[in-house]
Amino acid sequence: MGNFTKLIYNELTKMYIRKSTWVMYILLGVIILGIGIIANMYGELEESYEQDTWREVLQKENGQLTTEMEQEEFLQGINTSLIETNNYYLENDIQPVGYGAWQFVMENEILLSLVSLLTIIVAAGIVANEFRWGTIKLILIRPITRTKILASKYIAVLFFSLFTLLFVLLFSWIIGAIFFGVESMNPSIVLEKNTGLEYVSVFGEIISGYGYQLVTLVMMATFAFMISTVFRNSALAIGTAIFLMMVGNQIVFFFIERSWAKYILFANTDLNQYTNGNTPLIEGMTMGFSVTVLIVYYAVFLLLSWVFFTKRDVAGY
Repeated sequence: MGNFTKLIYNELTKMYIRKSTWVMYILLGVIILGIGIIANMYGELEESYEQDTWREVLQKENGQLTTEMEQEEFLQGINTSLIETNNYYLENDIQPVGYGAWQFVMENEILLSLVSLLTIIVAAGIVANEFRWGTIKLILIRPITRTKILASKYIAVLFFSLFTLLFVLLFSWIIGAIFFGVESMNPSIVLEKNTGLEYVSVFGEIISGYGYQLVTLVMMATFAFMISTVFRNSALAIGTAIFLMMVGNQIVFFFIERSWAKYILFANTDLNQYTNGNTPLIEGMTMGFSVTVLIVYYAVFLLLSWVFFTKRDVAGY
């Protein structure tokens, strides 16, 4: 077990010693900082709602939003939603919290698509590059089984995806705290769900949002890892995985009338479709069904990776 841990450590060291890896983190950091600066400069964010005046503040906001709708018709949809949210606070006598770091973290969940893209790039090259650089022979001559070598590379990819996700979460909180402050230790806000407006915990939304995105992240990383291992071509793995990640939903909608469409990978990666009163993408699908389909895909991806890596003759490389 100690040798296996060292293998994982070595793979992570090789990964993080590269300048390209740090460029990825710098890119994410710049994007998060840019979002924070733009929101701070141009976002109409109420700093705080005082105990004695928050009702008057919300009523004043409703008046301003109504006036804006009368002047600019295209604002009607957005402003109507904001007015309904304000009315929810007023009707239920809930003092709203001001915008702060935790809400900034929650909204930056969208950046996890970029995390998936970066993880695909890493997963696509971690095996294929060993063949391209000719270092695969040096790795395989060591007294370590091919299964352990492959597993260490895959686990290193999973660690990278987890570290990168945590980086987005933590750096978003830091930037949010700098620009907007920390609203409270356990803030709750009103959000619009499929069942209507609900008063929800921001922590709960962060955990569920980032957690569900992690499912897609792991599946796409595993797929790219499999392509990299089977075809030994990082460009093919990156291109295929990114293309499918971008058009996966369109593929599902194209075949949605077919009975077998529910077995397509991308019809099942978004487990959020079973929560908050959402309607499943295809009628008859359930959380248990999607989890089972994902497990089957996951097992197939890993099995193909293992078969091709352990059985391949590298004498010619």
